[in-house]
Amino acid sequence: MKVSKAPLDGVLVVEPKIFKDPRGMFYEVYSAKRYAEHGITAHFVQDNHSVSEKGVVRGLHYQVNPGQAKLVRVTRGEVFDVVVDIRKESSTYGKWWGLRLSETNNLQLYIPVGFAHGFCVLSETVEFLYKCSDYYSPENERG
Repeated sequence: MKVSKAPLDGVLVVEPKIFKDPRGMFYEVYSAKRYAEHGITAHFVQDNHSVSEKGVVRGLHYQVNPGQAKLVRVTRGEVFDVVVDIRKESSTYGKWWGLRLSETNNLQLYIPVGFAHGFCVLSETVEFLYKCSDYYSPENERG
């Protein structure tokens, strides 16, 4: 896999190594050991799956006390995904960045604690998966 730094401190783009043959394709979605080698050391405790229709905007959301790091990806469709750095001590505080995540590019986005996150659905339907480093806490959700 290839991991590259996004323009915001701590945000990483993960491009999996895809194995294709006449039967189809295969790629590793997550390996704690391999991801830790690239600086993604969050201990993920909850996976979420959302389905949305074209034009839907989800976010911008974040959680406080406890915050959540996320590893997100699209399994069907395409979104324009956005993160905003809301860490006041950060050199990229207040800045945002976005990219397209899709079933074709298979990219994943690692979002550290301290970022607001959201996306706009570009395809007819999207299936979006989130790995979260802490449990969802409705009373601590913001956005």
